Amino acid sequence: MTDLTLLRHAGHAVRRGHPWLYREAIAGRAPVRGGPVRLLDESRAVLGHGVFDPASPLAVRVWTVGPGSSPVTPALLAERIAAAIARRRHLFGEGEHATTAFRLANGEGDRVPGVVVDRYGTVAVLRTDGDAAAELVSGARRELEGALRAAGITTLLWRTGRGDAKALEAMFGDDPRVLEVREHGVPFRVDLERGQKTGAFLDQRENRRRVGELVGARRDAGLGTRTLNLFSYQGGFSQRAALAGATVTSVDVASGAHAVAIESFKLAALDPRAHEFVSQDAFAFLEQSAERGRVWDVVVSDPPSFAPSEKAKKKGIAAYRSLHRACSRVLAPGGVLVAASCSSHVTMEDFLGTLDDAALGRSDLSVLELHGPPPDHPSVAAFSEGRYLKLVVLA
Repeated sequence: MTDLTLLRHAGHAVRRGHPWLYREAIAGRAPVRGGPVRLLDESRAVLGHGVFDPASPLAVRVWTVGPGSSPVTPALLAERIAAAIARRRHLFGEGEHATTAFRLANGEGDRVPGVVVDRYGTVAVLRTDGDAAAELVSGARRELEGALRAAGITTLLWRTGRGDAKALEAMFGDDPRVLEVREHGVPFRVDLERGQKTGAFLDQRENRRRVGELVGARRDAGLGTRTLNLFSYQGGFSQRAALAGATVTSVDVASGAHAVAIESFKLAALDPRAHEFVSQDAFAFLEQSAERGRVWDVVVSDPPSFAPSEKAKKKGIAAYRSLHRACSRVLAPGGVLVAASCSSHVTMEDFLGTLDDAALGRSDLSVLELHGPPPDHPSVAAFSEGRYLKLVVLA
């Protein structure tokens, strides 16, 4: 096993439990080969163990901390996955209102850095971040199968690549590509092959339910429920709003995502023909709608990350401000604006700054609710990057 000596500030971060070390944190020349490493401070005392990725600026993902900490092995990976599964046993019930799609292991938040496992019924989909994590998973197939089968998983798919290079490999079990699952009892369709992340955005599950509750409360109070869902993807927010009585306009540039959304509407006994599915850039749609005087009572905005790196943060914040100003122009008086961000480099305070009176161009909205990731997407205290998801409700 290779020893890596860390600079003083990096050692402090490791002791606090931060799981990432960038290349600048390593004292001296970094090794050429990747794999498990032992981490030392400048006095040669053991700080912990991790995996080193020579191809990435994020050079080390820290797995264990302390002088007596364990090296990273396939057995440790399986043990951590089993512990993550056990942590979720109380989160999702059974029966009519069951949830069958949720995160089983949330990478750094479940102490399995670079490894994510999502559950869709009896199918699990795994993703890795970085070559070192992929190599670890590849060497732990038998151990992973044991841990997952014990939890009722009959199929494990490993998702690799991005964009047009996405691929699925069956590590064990069958190879399904489209599944039906449930979220608090509501059925929806998941395309494992073409969908984002592992197939669906499971981190917005509780926020989707909350939007349905907000729309339902407006309906019961005799208020307007016309709902606009921007960057609607496979229609999770749209479906919840429609079930609560809204007429929904879903806008996404990907027409294929609308096809999956329409199937989910049908599964939930909703008539898609009573709603509008628009394949268009959201910014262009908002501009045209404002020019035509169209307004909605509830506007939901859940765009892809506008700040995927610290370098892109300033530009990303400007993009959020522009988007939210455009949303405010089509929000009816007395309406509700639901704005989300998945940019880890944008803090909640940064995000709220894109929703203030100056940004929105109106002074009749107040912040009612702030939400983050759900319980199946935990983070460790020292790792603020893990608390990436932000959702703000204004009215």
